[in-house]
Amino acid sequence: MEELIARAAEAIVGSELTIALTGAGVSVESGIPDFRSAGGLWEKFDPAEYATIEAFRADPEKVWRMLREMDAVVRGAKPNPAHTGMGELERMGYLHCIITQNVDNLHQEGGARNVIEYHGNAATLSCLSCNEKYRADEKRGNETPRCRCGAILKPDVVFFGEAIPYDAMNRSFQLASAAKALMVVGTSAVVSPANTIPSIAKRNGAVIIEINMERTHLTDSITDIFLQGSAGQIIARLVEAVKERAGGKG
Repeated sequence: MEELIARAAEAIVGSELTIALTGAGVSVESGIPDFRSAGGLWEKFDPAEYATIEAFRADPEKVWRMLREMDAVVRGAKPNPAHTGMGELERMGYLHCIITQNVDNLHQEGGARNVIEYHGNAATLSCLSCNEKYRADEKRGNETPRCRCGAILKPDVVFFGEAIPYDAMNRSFQLASAAKALMVVGTSAVVSPANTIPSIAKRNGAVIIEINMERTHLTDSITDIFLQGSAGQIIARLVEAVKERAGGKG
């Protein structure tokens, strides 16, 4: 493992543009279970019934039963060493952008500033009737948060049936095409269109560094360096290795 971490650190230090693609595995150590895992949100709430934009438009009060549970989990979560480690890599100038599929805002709380959110962010709410926006914590005392116009508010997360924000997708594809190193962290990269980012980066010559608890379809196809283990532990060790090499480089 030490040799693999050293190789990954070398690739990051030598890269002119390093990006990261992150998923639910990054936030598990913060107490947010993967929605698809055992005990996850989809075990209790059928996503076809609760997580589509059609369901929200038809019966937003029903959908908010699920959203309240999601909010309770996300609200209590704090950044773990994976989030803070990537924030530190950004401050050091060795991680230029994080593309995340998560909606928990923990990358930003962990110190990252350049974050592309594929699926939105649960920290804000919007009115589908008048487009007014609110911070989620402003409305947290209300069982079903409403706009001043009376409509029930929707969290700014991408529901099934909604399009990925165009700017997020366009910018991430541009970055993937130019990256010299890509860190794939805590995601099996099976959800479209984020799952195309590793192959785009690989085709354009990027070193693919995969950090996951288990092997994925990427591991034996396009991954160059596979670091198996928890995101928090691996990222913390990788940051230290980058510091060593960066110091030697200087």
